Amino acid sequence: MPNYQYETVKVTLHDKVAHVQLNRPTKLNAFNPGLIHDVRAVFQDLGQDKDIRAVVVSGSGRMFTAGLDLTDTAVNVENEGDLARLAYDKRAHIKEFQAAFTAIEECEKPVIAAIHNGCFGAGVDMVTACDMRYCTKDAFFCVKEVDVGLAADVGTLQRLPKVIGSQSLVRELCYTGRNLYADEALQHGLVNRVYDTSEQLIAESLKVAALIASKSPVAVVGTKHNLLYSRDHSVSEALAYTVTWSSAMLNTEDIPKSFAAFVNKKPATFSKL
Repeated sequence: MPNYQYETVKVTLHDKVAHVQLNRPTKLNAFNPGLIHDVRAVFQDLGQDKDIRAVVVSGSGRMFTAGLDLTDTAVNVENEGDLARLAYDKRAHIKEFQAAFTAIEECEKPVIAAIHNGCFGAGVDMVTACDMRYCTKDAFFCVKEVDVGLAADVGTLQRLPKVIGSQSLVRELCYTGRNLYADEALQHGLVNRVYDTSEQLIAESLKVAALIASKSPVAVVGTKHNLLYSRDHSVSEALAYTVTWSSAMLNTEDIPKSFAAFVNKKPATFSKL
């Protein structure tokens, strides 16, 4: 099992659930190169940990995240020199940033985002890569990139339209950089539930994660995998893919265990993947 020691991310284990906290509270959990690296690393590590079946991600301190840390000189890309080489370096930097959040999507374990207070810029990129989102009543979301002179480039423009399903609202948020508050986020399906306090938010998110972790890991992994595949393919393509997936996965011992648990009204015990 990984030791889960990172410079800018804190991990707490609750049986089969991992709680990941962005841990730069004095910087409002803003993304610098260290946090970008650690987010990618922790979700890759969690994806390989057979003892973990669900993940909750939250922010420490008074805000989920302020987005990109514009005060960190390491995130300011060089602007002098050969234009082709500058562009090549910027390309590598953007791909690395994208990979941090893609690691959340590619983590085979369902990931719940627990958002309190502000979720700016890269935070929106991050939470749209998660499977589910809960927030506090004081939470708000802001696609801030337009206000600093760029188009969001690490996931929001690709994933947010898939999450809330309204191209009109997505474009309003991305063109104006206005805040989307908790009640409106709930109305449009960006979040599932809104809680009064951060403590309640974390407790309920961990409770849902524990429920997911109690299910067959074969079923949960297959569900996430096929939902993502279906999102990016036609219905006929996704159905055909599911035939191949299920023809193998229906052989699992978890199916008779689940039936027995239902009949006997006792929780099933599933082996790790």
